[in-house]
Amino acid sequence: MNGARLKKTVALVGMMGAGKTAVGGQLARMLGVAILDSDDEIARAANMSIAEIFERDGEAFFRRKESQVLARLLAGPPAVLSTGGGAFLMPRNREMISQRGISVWLKADLDLLWERVRHRGTRPLLKTSDPRATLKSLFEARTPIYALADLTVETEPGYSIDATAEKVLKALKTRPDVLECS
Repeated sequence: MNGARLKKTVALVGMMGAGKTAVGGQLARMLGVAILDSDDEIARAANMSIAEIFERDGEAFFRRKESQVLARLLAGPPAVLSTGGGAFLMPRNREMISQRGISVWLKADLDLLWERVRHRGTRPLLKTSDPRATLKSLFEARTPIYALADLTVETEPGYSIDATAEKVLKALKTRPDVLECS
């Protein structure tokens, strides 16, 4: 985007299926910065998928690695960072994001999230006998924590990736400490 300079990393937070990766990629293109994905970085470092890490080493191990990767990514130049759905739940991660960047919650309702994730077998936390009920439980537990994000952008079923990225950009423009517009 001509005339705008990102001063801090924008960390997209929210539930699985909220659109963090897709919207993050488009937002990064609009701002002319890198897109970073904490889950991709963890999988690359471990040379295995997130599901394999969960299965082999457990969620606690994964969360420790996630914090290490977030610290490394946040220490780099300003970028757009797509975080894993559970990353923002840890106080340490929220503090790191707050110190070095800005958090943007991509807020989607439960029905939209379910529509987006129900046919994907890559979500380790949904490998249960009732994945919809599991998603609902995660949604209810996590929503108050996601609400702590610096900015909230509602995602809607009819919104394209581009339209949602535009909404995020509009929200960022309210923060001159994050986005310098000339």
